[in-house]
Amino acid sequence: MIRIITDSVASIPAEVAAAHDVEVVTLFVNRDGVEYADADMDLDAFYADIQQMVDDIPTSSQPSQAVLEEAFESAALAGDEVLGVFISTGLSGTFDGAVRAARSVKARNLNFRCVLIDSTSCGYDEAWPVFDAVDARDAGDDLLACAAAVHRGIESTRFLFTPETLTFLKKGGRIGGAAALLGNLIQLAPVLTVVDGQATTFAKVRTRKKALARIVDTLRADIEAHGLKRIVVHYIGDKAPAVTWARDVIEPLVGRAVDVLPVSPVIGLHVGPAIGIAYECMSQIAGKITGEAAEREFAL
Repeated sequence: MIRIITDSVASIPAEVAAAHDVEVVTLFVNRDGVEYADADMDLDAFYADIQQMVDDIPTSSQPSQAVLEEAFESAALAGDEVLGVFISTGLSGTFDGAVRAARSVKARNLNFRCVLIDSTSCGYDEAWPVFDAVDARDAGDDLLACAAAVHRGIESTRFLFTPETLTFLKKGGRIGGAAALLGNLIQLAPVLTVVDGQATTFAKVRTRKKALARIVDTLRADIEAHGLKRIVVHYIGDKAPAVTWARDVIEPLVGRAVDVLPVSPVIGLHVGPAIGIAYECMSQIAGKITGEAAEREFAL
């Protein structure tokens, strides 16, 4: 059996992970001396006062090696193979911790096999390749074929989002103070994305309305060029604007119901209140990944 493991930053609701037989290893959020397991949090309740967090942004931490070893050891003792898909190494050390844990488990279980993959992203941009692995596993593919499905998925997804303000990005050191001040004063509303595992600016426009329109234009162009396989609307902070945008704009465009889901606060607290989409196309999107798949994979 192939056991598929991911982390909580993929933002897959617990009931969805359970329904697809995906094991989730949690990261943690630390606020005011209290540690919260990301996978078990009520994210809407946590985000309710996100505006008050800007002057003391909570920190995050990755799973311990002991926790990762426990997950892999359980699979090894059951005779299962592991396919792990984890948050970008450009955003967290979770993948590197998983590699160390897998090596340790292999030393005690010589027949243990696993493939670990750096998703190069987060949120449902990380989750969609996980579901590609689920589809391949459930179709009877072997471990290497399932891993290949993940790599194809990584190169066929896109994550686009726009923050309400640049203040959280400034406080988190993602942009300079002067740039944040100027951007807020002139209502600069960037569209952000992830390329080669790093958050980067996809476009800069003058208002949030134009930023959302740019996201929709990009989605429309990608659908025309590559077809649409799956899509979700993501949000950080207040859910209501994301629901309205999904129902009024995204669903009419794609012709189907679209789930509206919060992004893990491990990522969300670096961005602040935001709306965006994560989608997977039927074929690869140029420019998402520039390196080789082997550079993002560890196999035993």
